Amino acid sequence: MTQPLFLVGPRGCGKTTVGQGLAASLGFQFTDTDRWLLEHSGETVAEIVEKEGWAGFRARESQALQAVAAPATVIATGGGMVLAEANRSFMRNQGQVIYLQVPAETLAQRLQASPEEDQRPTLTGKPMVEEIEDVLAEREALYQAAAHHVIDASLPVEQIVTRIQEVLRLARAS
Repeated sequence: MTQPLFLVGPRGCGKTTVGQGLAASLGFQFTDTDRWLLEHSGETVAEIVEKEGWAGFRARESQALQAVAAPATVIATGGGMVLAEANRSFMRNQGQVIYLQVPAETLAQRLQASPEEDQRPTLTGKPMVEEIEDVLAEREALYQAAAHHVIDASLPVEQIVTRIQEVLRLARAS
């Protein structure tokens, strides 16, 4: 199978970490849409949002998705990639979409344990756990609608990678 694999889910669910491990195990390339944006624009997500607003960032994010989609590639998408119907359709039609599902409390613990310097600006201005709960409530149905496969991503990375490989093997066999 050489279709691209798109990892979707909220910030902190492990898309980049799992994606790198999955790509290595499959012999695929790995790319991250946020990192691609940074490398091609010279600006962080926070800087793009500050200059162009969320709408400008979302438009750039969609361009990045199409630019990086390639056979034999694992793609970690931004947490809001699923907000645009066009992005959900593009990912489903171009490859396999894997939703890394994690409870809000676990996401908050992960984000508080390793805050990123250029972390995205707050979407709501609320405390982290409340914001994560709100964002998940808003996006859960979109993640589910985009996904071919839903994986419990509260497990250790190696187990998540193994589970994804099993699901992909079963999907090919059927």
